[in-house]
Amino acid sequence: MSNSLAVTGSSIASSTGSSALPIQIKRVFPSDRCVPQLISHQARENPSHIALGDASIRLTYGELDDRANQLAHCLKELGVGTNTAVAVCVRRSPLAALASLAVMKAGAAYLPIDPNYPRERLSFILSDSRSPIVLSDSTVAGKLPEGNWRLLLLDREDLAGRTPGGPEAPEVYPDHLAYVIYTSGSTGTPKGVEITHANLLNLVCWYQNAFAVTPDDRATQLTSFGFDAAVAELWPHLAAGASVLFTPEQVRSSPELLRDWLIDQEINIAFVPTALAERLITLDWPIITRLRLLLTGADTLHHYPRPGLPFALFNNYGPTEATVMATSGRVVAPEAADAEQPPPIGRPINGAEIYIVDEFLNPVPRGEIGELCIGGAGVGRGYVNSPELTAKKFVPDPFINNPGARLYCTGDRARWLPDGQIEYIGRVDSLIKIQGYRIEPNEVIGVLDRHPAILASAVVARHDGRENPRLVAYLVLNGAQAGPTVTELRELLRSRLPAYMMPAVFVVIPDLPMNSNGKLDREALPAPVAANILPDENYLAPRTVLEEKVSALVASLLGVAQVGVNDNLFLIGGHSLFGTQLIARIRDNFGVELALRSVFESPTPALLAQEIERLMAIKIGAMSEDEIQRALKQATSVGGQK
Repeated sequence: MSNSLAVTGSSIASSTGSSALPIQIKRVFPSDRCVPQLISHQARENPSHIALGDASIRLTYGELDDRANQLAHCLKELGVGTNTAVAVCVRRSPLAALASLAVMKAGAAYLPIDPNYPRERLSFILSDSRSPIVLSDSTVAGKLPEGNWRLLLLDREDLAGRTPGGPEAPEVYPDHLAYVIYTSGSTGTPKGVEITHANLLNLVCWYQNAFAVTPDDRATQLTSFGFDAAVAELWPHLAAGASVLFTPEQVRSSPELLRDWLIDQEINIAFVPTALAERLITLDWPIITRLRLLLTGADTLHHYPRPGLPFALFNNYGPTEATVMATSGRVVAPEAADAEQPPPIGRPINGAEIYIVDEFLNPVPRGEIGELCIGGAGVGRGYVNSPELTAKKFVPDPFINNPGARLYCTGDRARWLPDGQIEYIGRVDSLIKIQGYRIEPNEVIGVLDRHPAILASAVVARHDGRENPRLVAYLVLNGAQAGPTVTELRELLRSRLPAYMMPAVFVVIPDLPMNSNGKLDREALPAPVAANILPDENYLAPRTVLEEKVSALVASLLGVAQVGVNDNLFLIGGHSLFGTQLIARIRDNFGVELALRSVFESPTPALLAQEIERLMAIKIGAMSEDEIQRALKQATSVGGQK
């Protein structure tokens, strides 16, 4: 294997060896052609072929190009020019795609905004982007805030009288902005990412070559229009002359309904967010289906596809700042049923260079964890109106001899695998700190998801009014499987992870909540309560007042509702730091000094209660009668615990 600092992507379709993928078609795009010109070319070649469609409308390539040209002329007459961001706030539909294409044809950058965003977020994006025009329709306009922009309602604007002839090709150049997408910043403030036509063209060229897209393909548009995955759902397919069909709202979140719709509509290529893809690959599929590629991304993939699926699963990775996708690879069922390694995120795509570095931007040795940085043709221009943040995240590329080249530092942790693929570890800022220990949630999730009864899981730290956070695991169960029991889960975790990574409780929920981008919505995870916590089948209630008080002390430290008297404290989330904290609580409540060794040798409330009784008996022998009475009163007063 090469020891070079970076790996540059290569073709995917030609290296899979899968009969599900057609022969690769190599395309070389003219350097002066951008996506709008490529779509116009398809309109001239196949004007009657379906370009976009949903349940209520079908647009041919000829109709799409003509209507986009008419709107582009209107925008130019209103003063829209190069690198201007024009907001497109329309429900997810062919009209949204048409409006976005028109903006690019006018030489401007389209700014897709989900009309379901909160009003405050809508107002911030429109103000921060300084968009002079908002393209919307009468069904959405009422949700928009007032501001210093012109509102153009697409379903009321009369464009029929305008010439269908489009702006000439020189109006759009590779270094012009193609689109701006706002992502959620780590500080909670959205940040606008600027992507050029050259960035977009690199994605389109790689995508079409890697997945052999042809005019015969039928692809899906499923994700929120304000999510960068929509870029890959639209432009590579439209630039190749394929048909893009918009999934109905009622099937977008149902694996079973989506599967049936994909089959019924004879879809060839579909992108679905990770959580939904993990459900789709568990379903039964007909042996013969037109679906040949299921693409996924947006979150960490934990499951492998089962053998025998009629389509290939590709896992994709890439931040908005690097034009949607920077790595990609086919995921196949591992040879060993109990393979420890999670599905990789593939290899760099063509035009992308991947570096895994330490805090000083020095490459880490192969196999070691570092921050994933991206260079190459997909790296965007930067952030809207944020030069300081741009300079911090888009740094000069030290690995190539090109003064203008930049490297995007993702904040994601990863490592190179022996076969040249990349394993995604997690966000630098997603590490959970519990009792002084740093925990990577994906490690716990990866083990939990091995249980056959678990469809999906999430692991977070929760305070819920407590002084110290506790680790909580959320489980989506497979109703066709028995279990799991708390004992099974603890044994599974204990066999692979240290004790401090043991969740305090396991919460059962019907589905993982997702935001509009298809990512886990951690804020929407419910608080653990008696009704949703997986009960411990081996729970034995305290039998004495002393056992009750010791159990209550342990439960308080671990952040759980109850602890059985025979529960091993180090199998339910305890650790060495927990042991010292417990000793301090016992000293405060019982007036005896327990040795740390005793906690490890007597790791249940019942055994600890016996040891406390022994130490108290020794101490009582040297106490006065009044001291004995006070000590006994304190030791048997459960309400007096600290």
